[in-house]
Amino acid sequence: MSKKVTKAVFPVAGLGTRFLPATKAIAKEMLTVVDKPLIQYAVEEAVAAGIDTMIFITSRSKNAIMDHFDKAYELETELEAKNKTELLKILKDTVPPNVSFVFIRQAEALGLGHAVSCARPVIGDEPFAVLLADDMVEDGERGCMAQMVALYNEKQSSVLGVERVNPADTGSYGIVKTPDTAEKYAPIEVIVEKPKPADAPSNLAVVGRYILTPAIFDKLEHTGRGAGGEIQLTDGIADLLKDETVLAYEFEGTRYDCGSKLGFLIANVELALLHPELKDDFSAYLKELNKKI
Repeated sequence: MSKKVTKAVFPVAGLGTRFLPATKAIAKEMLTVVDKPLIQYAVEEAVAAGIDTMIFITSRSKNAIMDHFDKAYELETELEAKNKTELLKILKDTVPPNVSFVFIRQAEALGLGHAVSCARPVIGDEPFAVLLADDMVEDGERGCMAQMVALYNEKQSSVLGVERVNPADTGSYGIVKTPDTAEKYAPIEVIVEKPKPADAPSNLAVVGRYILTPAIFDKLEHTGRGAGGEIQLTDGIADLLKDETVLAYEFEGTRYDCGSKLGFLIANVELALLHPELKDDFSAYLKELNKKI
């Protein structure tokens, strides 16, 4: 009997050193793109895919994420008393009805593979999604994860979200090799973590979106430390390939690398140009600014 993807893991224990000093006291996932923190975009993407259990792998410095998804009784009462109905709706929508939030402490930062394995007691024997908030994907109302869940439901195989990157940048990604095909998905033949351009099997990069079968947990349990001295999810997936089909899926939509300062700034500009309240005024401002440059 096939199982549905109803749980998502959000590894959010990282230190966010590339954004210091902004992330000295603020979780990098709480950095705001236009008017919402990165982590909220990721949760909304998961909700749009039909996922109703959000599992955060956190550290002691990430309490702001827990607070963000907690119910704010005092603030809701004040907004209701002042008849600020639109703001009240925005606040309540932060925590969608019928969605559960689970927080698990990762005591030591041992890598993405270790972070995912921390979710095993909650996941059990079900397939699950993994979303990295640093990788933000804009695809209208559908969302990247909804595309991947649809493919999982059809094929009942693990699915990795991938896109073509500059061959010079392969050292920043997990890289996969697949057979040539006209389809948007294909079985992965090889996966390598952060290969040098000369050693990369392709320029097809895994970009922060995964659907995995529970078999990955046994693989991660026996995965040693890899690149960077960490337990790499990529290495666990490479082991999983020996037993199961894992699909690479070239999703539709625009990915923003919000783990970099430039990507974060680009995301703010482009999403502001899509924002229903801001797009017209912001577009006019950019046109005036362009005249001065």
